[in-house]
Amino acid sequence: MTVVDTTPPRLPLRETAARRTGGLSPMLSRLAAERATGALEREHGVLYLAEGQVVHAESPPAPGLDVLLSAHGTLSAETWPEVLARADDRCGAARLLLDAGRIGRGPLELCHTGVLYDAGYFALAPSRTPGRFRYGDRHPLGTLRPVSVAALERETLRRRALLHRLWPEGRLDSAPLLRTVAGTGVVPPARRWAVLELVDGVRTAPEIARALGRHTFHTLVDVRRLAAAGLVAAGAPPPEAGPPADPSPPPATDPDITLLKRLRDALEAL
Repeated sequence: MTVVDTTPPRLPLRETAARRTGGLSPMLSRLAAERATGALEREHGVLYLAEGQVVHAESPPAPGLDVLLSAHGTLSAETWPEVLARADDRCGAARLLLDAGRIGRGPLELCHTGVLYDAGYFALAPSRTPGRFRYGDRHPLGTLRPVSVAALERETLRRRALLHRLWPEGRLDSAPLLRTVAGTGVVPPARRWAVLELVDGVRTAPEIARALGRHTFHTLVDVRRLAAAGLVAAGAPPPEAGPPADPSPPPATDPDITLLKRLRDALEAL
C-alpha cells in the first residue's frame, strides 16, 4: 500500500455544527419533531417521512430498490414497474410483493434499509439550495421499516468520517476514475477487484455501483481503499459542452454594404 504523508482536509463546517446541534438539516429535524408526513426535496435527493420518521429515500447517485433486486435475480426487470402501477395508498408496492410471495419480508426489509441509508447519505449532503417539503406525499413503495431522523443523520456522519479516514479526496466520489501506473501488478481482494475491472477513465463510482448492482456508498469505500493502495485516481471532469460554432460568416452590416458599393463603382469607372 502506498503511504502518503499529507494533512487531511478539515471536515466541512456544517458537519461540525451538526455534531454540536445534533442535526444535519434543521428543516428535517423540525419535521421529525412535528411528526410530519410527506416528501422533503433536497438538492441531492428526496426523503419520505411518515409520522416524522424516514420511510424511504431516493438520490440519483444511489441505485434504487428495483436495481438491486433485479441485479441479483430476486425480481425480473418487468416486475417492478408492474407492481408500482398497481400500488395505491391502501396497498403499497412492498405489500403487493410480499402478498404475492415474490420475496420474503426479511430480505425485502434488509435490502430496503440498505437503500434508505445509501440514498439518505447523498440526500443529506451539504446543499446550496433550500429544501422543500410536500405535505402528504407518499412513496408508492409504502412503509416497511421506518428509520428515525436521528439514526439516519448519525449514520450519515459516520459514513462521511469513514471515507475521510480511508482517503481524504472527495473528488473520487463523483469524478471519472483512472487506473494508475503505480498500481500495476497489485491485486486487491475480490470485491475491490470487481470495482477495479470497471475503472476505465470514463465511469464514476456511482456508475460502477449501478453496473455491479451494489450500494453506492459501499463502492465509495472500495474506491477510497483502492486509491489508498495507489490503484486508482480521480480523473478530470468532462468538459462542459459550449454552444455550437456557426460555420456561416456573419451578415454584412450597413457600413460594409456601403463600402462594397463604393469599391464596385470605383472599379467600373476604371
